[in-house]
Amino acid sequence: MFIHIGNDNVIRSKEVVAIIDYDLYTSTSGMYQMVQEWKQENKVSGPEKKAKSIMVTENHIYFSSLSVATLRKRSGMLTTISNLEDYYEE
Repeated sequence: MFIHIGNDNVIRSKEVVAIIDYDLYTSTSGMYQMVQEWKQENKVSGPEKKAKSIMVTENHIYFSSLSVATLRKRSGMLTTISNLEDYYEE
């Protein structure tokens, strides 16, 4: 399944490692340093100025204009849909 994370980005839900609030990113030096290193490798997407959250996958970091709560709901809806499809096959 896929999750639309805003800013014309869609990612596979199984690739998500973490969904982090942007305020945590700005207040944590370790997180900031990691993002800066990934930027040098061109592994960061999305507008940082409008970000409310950060999606971390195994190979990329996405700044999202959607909140952590919204992204969590979207990923939860996909899980529910997947479960319904499983029951449908029985």
